Amino acid sequence: MEVFRRAILQPGRPETFALKTVQDVIKPQKQTKLAQDENQLLENMLRTLLQELVSSAVQSGEEIMQYGKSIDDEDETQGVIPRLLDVVLYLCEKEHVEGGMIFQLLEDLTEMSTVRNCKDIFRYIESKQDILGKQELFARGKLVMLRTCNQLLRRLSKATDVVFCGRILMFLAHFFPLSERSAVNIKGVFNTSNETKYEKDPPEGISVDFNFYKTLWSLQEYFCNPASLSTAPVKWQKFTSSLMVVLNTFEAQPLSEEEGADNGLQEEATTFSIKYLTSSKLMGLELKDPSFRRHILLQCLIVFDYLKAPGKNDKDSSESMKEEIKSCEDRVKKLLEMTPPKGKDFLHCIEHILEREKNWVWWKRDGCPPFEKQPIEKKTVHDGAKKRRPRWRLGNKELSQLWKWADQNPNALTDPQRVRTPAISDYWKPLAEDMDESAGIEAEYHHKNNRVYCWKGLRLSARQDLEGFSKFTEHGIEGVVPLELLPPEVRSKFQGKPSDKSKRAKKEEMKSSSHQVEESQIATPASEIDGEGIRADMEASAIPMDTDVTAATGNNSQGGTSTPEEHQKQSSDTDVGQEAGQLEADAEVEAGMIDGETDPEAESDHVG
Repeated sequence: MEVFRRAILQPGRPETFALKTVQDVIKPQKQTKLAQDENQLLENMLRTLLQELVSSAVQSGEEIMQYGKSIDDEDETQGVIPRLLDVVLYLCEKEHVEGGMIFQLLEDLTEMSTVRNCKDIFRYIESKQDILGKQELFARGKLVMLRTCNQLLRRLSKATDVVFCGRILMFLAHFFPLSERSAVNIKGVFNTSNETKYEKDPPEGISVDFNFYKTLWSLQEYFCNPASLSTAPVKWQKFTSSLMVVLNTFEAQPLSEEEGADNGLQEEATTFSIKYLTSSKLMGLELKDPSFRRHILLQCLIVFDYLKAPGKNDKDSSESMKEEIKSCEDRVKKLLEMTPPKGKDFLHCIEHILEREKNWVWWKRDGCPPFEKQPIEKKTVHDGAKKRRPRWRLGNKELSQLWKWADQNPNALTDPQRVRTPAISDYWKPLAEDMDESAGIEAEYHHKNNRVYCWKGLRLSARQDLEGFSKFTEHGIEGVVPLELLPPEVRSKFQGKPSDKSKRAKKEEMKSSSHQVEESQIATPASEIDGEGIRADMEASAIPMDTDVTAATGNNSQGGTSTPEEHQKQSSDTDVGQEAGQLEADAEVEAGMIDGETDPEAESDHVG
């Protein structure tokens, strides 16, 4: 023991002398690791040394963690007891001694110390949390640490040591894994022993609405045990009637922003408390306190959230009860939003917390499955061995997954909304907005740079807008966009203008039509000559047969009077001549419009 006492007084880090000190005291069979009986012997020696140091510190009147000779260790001042704990912690971390030895010393130290000294001891525990939480130490000492913290919580006052209790609970939450069942209320048992006492009889000489006072504080009986509301309809009716009275009073006496600023939360140390005073004399002041109202309204939301939890109270709660919960919850949220200061922000935070709480409820109902997942070991591929690709049922992973979903959901393939072809205007609208210079969209973010988007749009235009699709060769992808989607200054660039190719095609068409007209004009006089010769032969052959008729006809023609047949013949000859002249004139005009000059052959024919 004296060897350890001298060792903790010497300067230097524990790793420089800790193991050598153990070897000098115990003389173990193995040089680096103690046997079971050797560990027990060392633990008894260290616990006795710790008890003597604590006794000496109490007699000297010094703080336990500051007692002893100050040792300069990297510009830090340590007492004798923290130095002893550091040495034992190093030996446990390096597995020279049993890992649970440090936890046993910490438990003995807290039991021998006052609450004031326990705060310093717990500060040391918090500083070594990372080392104590290592797997080789945690497995040996987690139950001892849990017992130590629970004993501390039982010794502390819930009214004056609230912050210290919170530190212990936070430490346990970080020290133990999330899936640790020892800190989980699996059965969901409520702390019904937490009773709120208030006055049953009205005081004398004080003007206060005592009925409202009793109604307000009677709600705490239901808040203490929400499970009783779902099993007893009578209690639920009493609860809702009392809650309506409280909510009506809060709505009738709203708080202004000035009152919220005057009575709002100040520093946490001055206003934080776990329970409010229930004296009837304070009823008027508490109604003007925004934190008091939030306290009551938040309790209501917690109760409603418990009653709405799925799977637990479905059989007990009726439809009318669910409707009442919904209406009351809406009123409570509206009051929280109206309560200054920053009512909307406060309500948003509360809703977020309650939503996250549902995940913990489901996790507890599922049996608290572990959150931790073991790391996947990567198998090293031997040199020369080819990695085999996985085989998929439909060629790749995505198609196989889609087919699997279709098996699980048969309606996925028959849903009419599964495949929907968009309209042309809807599809090209993003590109039209990019083309608008007033939008100020940078060129690198334009949809025309997306090759997949352009390819899909061209396929869609080829099916639904062939005219717009034909503009792609001349104007590119921007020319395919419908004109009605473009702004006026951009639309003018893509208006329909005749291209050079279309001009040449029209010119060639006009030329071919003019040549056809000329050919028909040349063929017309020859047919007329042939017709006249046939008529002359017929007349010559008809003269010997009927000379009288011919003479009569000649006389009539000389006299200036023509027969109807001759008049018809003359008019037909005139019409043919006029038509031929008109066609020739049109051909000349068209040829002039196309070529810009008159064809010499057409002119010679016309002159002849």
